[in-house]
Amino acid sequence: MKRGDLYRVYKGSKQDPKNCRVFAVVSRQALIESKFSTVMCAPVYGSYLGISTQVPVGTDEGMKHNSCIYCDEIISIPKSSISDYVGTLSDNKVEELNRALAIALDIE
Repeated sequence: MKRGDLYRVYKGSKQDPKNCRVFAVVSRQALIESKFSTVMCAPVYGSYLGISTQVPVGTDEGMKHNSCIYCDEIISIPKSSISDYVGTLSDNKVEELNRALAIALDIE
């Protein structure tokens, strides 16, 4: 598992009405590789509103259709729940993700 990977997670959040959803791993690589039991992830939704905290993704990243990473909805997911690999973000998409996360967290 690495930062920028996309995984389908079953019941990633109790508030989510869907049984499974794709999430982008956004934790730093050192945490992912550590013994820490969870990683931070951002959900992927089918709608794109064009706001600065969203990153569009699609078939190039392994998705079945155009979707969007929502960086305003980061959650912690147990590593043991993350196993259904979908795809990965290109270096350019990771840069977009970094910008969107900085905006979402109000980091300059």
